[in-house]
Amino acid sequence: MITAQDITDSGNPAARLRPAGTAPLQAAQQPGGPFEVAAETRKPTVRDALVTGLMVVYPVFAALAAILAGLFLTSGSGV
Repeated sequence: MITAQDITDSGNPAARLRPAGTAPLQAAQQPGGPFEVAAETRKPTVRDALVTGLMVVYPVFAALAAILAGLFLTSGSGV
């Protein structure tokens, strides 16, 4: 089993453990990719809320329609 002493004594400077009381390292400041929108440039709109709501509600309606279609098709088979 590897212990903390084994890691710190290995001589690898990248393998140092930080004390539990210190703040975590900050993420690198990198510009967003071509498909990322920075959070500060745009605030949510009503259109965003509507699209999000449709993305949640539409699968429910599609699932219900599929269940009803399946029940309709199985009842017509006469089995």
